[in-house]
Amino acid sequence: MRNPAVLGLIGNTPLVEITRFDTGCCRLFVKLENQNPTGSIKDRMALAMVEAAERDGHLQAGGTIVEATAGNTGLGLALVAAAKGYQLILVIPDKMSQEKVLHLRALGAKTVITRSDVTKGHPEYYQDLAEKIAAETPNAFFVNQFRNPANPLAHETSTGPEIWEQMHHELDAIVVGVGSSGTLTGLSHFFARVQPDCEIVLADPEGSVLSGYIREKQIGTAGSWLVEGIGEDFVPEIADLTRVKKAYSIPDKESFAAAREFLRKEGIFGGSSSGTLFAAALHYCREQIRPKRVVSFACDSGSKYLSKMYNDVWMAEQGFTSRAEYGDLRDLVSRRYQDGSVVTVGPSDTLLTAYNRMRIADVSQVPVLDHGELVGLLDESDLLVRVQDGVGSFREVVRAAMTDRLETLQPSASLDAVRKILDSGKVTIVMEGTDFVGLITRVDLLNYLRRKL
Repeated sequence: MRNPAVLGLIGNTPLVEITRFDTGCCRLFVKLENQNPTGSIKDRMALAMVEAAERDGHLQAGGTIVEATAGNTGLGLALVAAAKGYQLILVIPDKMSQEKVLHLRALGAKTVITRSDVTKGHPEYYQDLAEKIAAETPNAFFVNQFRNPANPLAHETSTGPEIWEQMHHELDAIVVGVGSSGTLTGLSHFFARVQPDCEIVLADPEGSVLSGYIREKQIGTAGSWLVEGIGEDFVPEIADLTRVKKAYSIPDKESFAAAREFLRKEGIFGGSSSGTLFAAALHYCREQIRPKRVVSFACDSGSKYLSKMYNDVWMAEQGFTSRAEYGDLRDLVSRRYQDGSVVTVGPSDTLLTAYNRMRIADVSQVPVLDHGELVGLLDESDLLVRVQDGVGSFREVVRAAMTDRLETLQPSASLDAVRKILDSGKVTIVMEGTDFVGLITRVDLLNYLRRKL
């Protein structure tokens, strides 16, 4: 059976120049790897590693592919496995975005979610767990992108030559991140041959050990970061970092802000790792004292992060966006009514309308407002009692099911007062005088306490 033609669309992605940012005396170009079939640069090495395993006899017809992935390698493998008729098991750290998980499952992959707060050597570390599953699965091939030589070779033979031709053989620096290190290593090997003076610049999330390793030649202690797909707590076996002369450690907040700004100004819809590369590339360009032609990457698509870095509420909950701070309970409210981010219903709306808004917004309760005045609260239990017990139906109005016995707090109230209401099984309603501010849930309180660490 022939492979689907979609596999032939991997690679040959466009390169665009950045024109609406201050790039100092340099010209900055971005290669749009988010234009690959699953929206990621990892499609290249996924196809290359599977086809290498087929040639070498490590992967037989009807076999099972097993891999540890932070998401994008998994998506590439899921596409290739589906196209070629293999089963696929992916071990994924639990910080991965829900969009990626759903995409993987839609492609037919089996996903095993494991902890993201443990390091190599722990039985639940995603790479160690994947290796164990592969050993216990009949007719399985463990991809092991961190050791697989076909990974960097894919970029040495495709990504590098594409950039070289698109830049008309005029290139001074490449800004790239490291997950498995395939992209950096492959590009380093290619440009060592065709343009030895081309600088390889590492863009690394703050918390990863790699930028420190470049600067200090020793592996430090890893921290934590929310950027997905790049950054490591070890140096991958296939990594060749010898030509990396400059490394930037980029905080999550700066990465997310850079990605969002590139979308607004340039229309480039990149993911979280793309934001790290964009930020590092801008730092590099602005530091130069002579003109250089610099290339970086939109590593994957921002569509995989709509519930995270492109979600204003999530950004606020993580403390990544600046909001007015009051030093009182208003700081705990993640969705403030005055900001337009609160999902509400009216007393004359139907229960079906309320249910649909709660489901789409992924909330378990909604305030009921009548011409801007808070008149009640409707939660899942109110809705369930009304429609399940035969008392009413989804066609009834919200007024029939909501509670109007509300416990409210003014902004000056204490955290103990919030806890008391939450412990009683209710949600805290914050009012400023007679004006509705928003709700405080248990998650809101937890997020507030975490930000204060």
